[in-house]
Amino acid sequence: MLATRIDKRYKNWMIAGFAILLAGGGFVWYIFNEKFTDTDKVKPAYTVNAVEFISEFKNDLAQTNKKYAEKVIVVNGIISAVEAADTTVNIKMIDTTGNAYIIFAFQQQHLSEAKAMKVGDKVAIKGSCSGGAYSEILETTFISFKRCAVNK
Repeated sequence: MLATRIDKRYKNWMIAGFAILLAGGGFVWYIFNEKFTDTDKVKPAYTVNAVEFISEFKNDLAQTNKKYAEKVIVVNGIISAVEAADTTVNIKMIDTTGNAYIIFAFQQQHLSEAKAMKVGDKVAIKGSCSGGAYSEILETTFISFKRCAVNK
């Protein structure tokens, strides 16, 4: 009789464990396959000038991160560098007075627009601000953006 109760309890724990494992697997699958709205269709929270935006981060990194992190922002400025890799293109806008920079990673559907850009072009880029940081190694401030598109 005691063995029967233990067997039932063990069976119930196994079923509950399997259900939790199945739910966790479903959640992980959802997160890894989540699709973001095309940034081109999202209304920006802010529109800024690149040099002034960089200056804001250099003056008060913590406060500026609170203000801009994870918000869609349009940045107006001049392209300083175009870095093309196999499947992605990064665009940089650099503050020449202190070498601080903004780096934009483009969404897959907007790569052709990014590849067409040239150093010196005046552009408006819309993207989700990942925030800024100070690099001790590079001794400079950098601000990164993800899911970018050319603002039209």
